[in-house]
Amino acid sequence: MKETVASQIIAILQRQGVEHIFGIPSGYFIPYMDAMRSRGMEFVLVANEASAGFMATVYAWLKKVPGVCYATIGPGATNLSTGVGGALLDKAPVIAFTSEPSDAYNHRTIQMAIDQQALFKPLVKWTTRLHPSAIDHVFHKALHVALSEQPGPVHIGLPDETEHVLVTKTDFPRIQKAHVASSDQHSLNTMQKLFQKATLPVLAVGLTAVRLGLGAMIKELAEKHNIPVVLTPMAKGILSEDHPSYAGVLFHALSDTVAQTYNQADMVIGVGYDPVEFNYESWIPKAQLIHIDTVPVDIDTDYVSGVLSVVGDPAAALTVLKECEQIKSGWDMEAVRKRTDAMFAAFKPKEGSFGPLAVIEDLRNALPDDGIMSCDVGSHTHLIGQAWRTPDIYTQIMTNGWSSMGFGVPAAIGAKIACPDKAVACITGDGGFMMMVGEMATAKRLNKNIVFVVLVDHSLELIKLKQAQKNVAPYGVELTDEKESAHRSFFGVPVMEARTRPAFQKALAFAFAQEGPVVIEAYIDPSEYKDLILRKHR
Repeated sequence: MKETVASQIIAILQRQGVEHIFGIPSGYFIPYMDAMRSRGMEFVLVANEASAGFMATVYAWLKKVPGVCYATIGPGATNLSTGVGGALLDKAPVIAFTSEPSDAYNHRTIQMAIDQQALFKPLVKWTTRLHPSAIDHVFHKALHVALSEQPGPVHIGLPDETEHVLVTKTDFPRIQKAHVASSDQHSLNTMQKLFQKATLPVLAVGLTAVRLGLGAMIKELAEKHNIPVVLTPMAKGILSEDHPSYAGVLFHALSDTVAQTYNQADMVIGVGYDPVEFNYESWIPKAQLIHIDTVPVDIDTDYVSGVLSVVGDPAAALTVLKECEQIKSGWDMEAVRKRTDAMFAAFKPKEGSFGPLAVIEDLRNALPDDGIMSCDVGSHTHLIGQAWRTPDIYTQIMTNGWSSMGFGVPAAIGAKIACPDKAVACITGDGGFMMMVGEMATAKRLNKNIVFVVLVDHSLELIKLKQAQKNVAPYGVELTDEKESAHRSFFGVPVMEARTRPAFQKALAFAFAQEGPVVIEAYIDPSEYKDLILRKHR
């Protein structure tokens, strides 16, 4: 039996569990969209192709299937590359399609065309140009590469004039996530001996631990041996902030308080620690480092007393440590808890104030525990990374590897599509919102209840802080001098204005009760950022 290339590709994606593709169509892609329509797969039209990559990334995290995005030739592809870069550094299995010239015109000078294989090569784990005779081969490799540990994006160029070609219909199997082999026994034995000599070890947990679902094992290990745990921002939710071992998040606001704990350590045990968020040598004390991950350690060894890289399935290594005889811990866990409690107390907004802390606290109270909050990149990210109570993994979504402004809005839309029954909100600065305000049309068309909270301070506040840190006058950071809201709606999405905390709380209650999306413009006092963010981590 024969079917078209377009139909076969859509069938392969459906067998992987893919229910949505994000992008902006072109004439080249019409046959693929028609195949989607006939097979019941939804095409999500976005306002900017970068959003398609961000949505596919979040979709992949939450649905546990490959995220898929598409852009047309040339400028569509270059726009898409921003979102695809996020999937690479934030580690999401994404299949990125772009249209390319037909074989007859490939490498000719034609309108819009560039070498898209060269464009995507540094942004993906693998890039290729599809030939109709090799569909099964290409997708077998593409899915294995995207789903392997560490996961990431793959780019597939779709040449024009191949979509209608008839190929033999195949029963392409669903590709499973790659199995991670256990570490070698010598490394495990060495790790065990070093660990049993430690008196002040600290666990540093990163995003690989989230991806592999290691939260329960980390909790048991910390409890048995009385070990403090610090997290990277994207590992939030893997250990409750109320747990006695919780000692805070690296790099973000008030990280000097977190440093008071880890600077005492005689051993750092990195569990799924990905340096893309924060290099070890940027914070680690002069101590023994045991790096437990699926890939070798990445560190300048001048910064530590010794390094052991335990490469393989981290669960096997954690089992060895968990089953060790209880070490003679020298930690004063009560003191660790007091420091953490004092840190959270510092995030309590002052009476009568309306700054980012009040917004964070009130949104946290309004959002259910299983709700999802995405945040954009900016000053507020540093507060959220430390202050936002995160009861489970992937309930607070951020980009801390790619760290692209404009991530928050499409991330929230992608989360709502992936998890339609969960409450979803977004916190973004006015700079990030300006980049993606067009996605309000997407949100309105989908008509899903997403609450977009825009922190309005009229400037790129994080850059202003960094300018002040370097004793440089603010310059080039003012977004608008508009002091009054001029917006009743964005592309049909209603806008509410809040200039006081009671007004913001009222707006939240209204917004979460609606059927569709709502924007809340929160006109905040940004002065809180300075004292909370600029404190050094060492």
